[in-house]
Amino acid sequence: MAKKSWQVWGKRLFTLAFMILIPVLLYMLARNLDWNEVRQSLLAYKPSTLAIGLAMAVCSYLIFASYDLLAKAYTGHDLPARQVLPVAFVCYAFNLNFTTWVGGVALRYRLYSRLGLDTPTITRILTLGLLTNWMGYMLLAGGVFALGLVELPGNWAVGTGGLRLIGVLLLAIAIGYLLACGLAKKRTWRWRDHEVTLPSLRLALCQVALGASNWAVMALLIYWLLPGEHFFPSILGILLISCVAGVVAHIPAGLGVLETVFLALLHGQGQGSLIAALLGYRTLYYLIPLVVALMTYLLLEKRAKAMRQREHPA
Repeated sequence: MAKKSWQVWGKRLFTLAFMILIPVLLYMLARNLDWNEVRQSLLAYKPSTLAIGLAMAVCSYLIFASYDLLAKAYTGHDLPARQVLPVAFVCYAFNLNFTTWVGGVALRYRLYSRLGLDTPTITRILTLGLLTNWMGYMLLAGGVFALGLVELPGNWAVGTGGLRLIGVLLLAIAIGYLLACGLAKKRTWRWRDHEVTLPSLRLALCQVALGASNWAVMALLIYWLLPGEHFFPSILGILLISCVAGVVAHIPAGLGVLETVFLALLHGQGQGSLIAALLGYRTLYYLIPLVVALMTYLLLEKRAKAMRQREHPA
């Protein structure tokens, strides 16, 4: 019991230290940054470059929304794709900007329950979506880290060798999940009031492929916006590291975490042009989809209200 208490407090202190460190680093960055260079870099983007970047963002959102189509096949619910995809899109946009508990969990329960799904089914949808996202992450990050495609600064505690070991562990988890889905004899477990059923190997392979594809397209968008020549696997690896750092920090939209990690790990790129590229990324991948998601959410609420009035007329 005492050990568990220490673990809880240790995690809280680590998170608090991380949340203090990020604003300090951002302040130091803002004080030393050439904001004129940032402005010039932003103005240098061609409309065609931004249009292609927006198309990449749309592609990523479509991939993520497909997680819920996999969950439809997994749970067997009868909601049509035209209802599932808007819900998944709205939840993803809110998830990115307002943390998982708001977008990924609370909003998904609200929207799906208004469409007639029960709580156990929504829980299974949520669980499969999380597995799809993170198993894809583990396979992709495992390969990038294990191959040493990201070079960490010498003063980082983990070090490049440690990152390779982490990569091997992530690969082992992802491959173990696929093997369990393909070979396990017992496929359903019960814990209290919850039931967990392993998906088929075919569905699990689709999960890993979709999850990895989404992370790759996110990195491709940053790679596209960065000026100059860069090694794409390195950009991908830095993004994967920054996303985990954002999860640990519990900062909505990973604000500041992404920028701090890229500034620390991406060498040979001017600070002003890098910040400009990341601001462009946040605009195309976070802000514009959030505006569209807000309007979509209002339409979904209006439609749900109309459905309830038809089913239960006054």
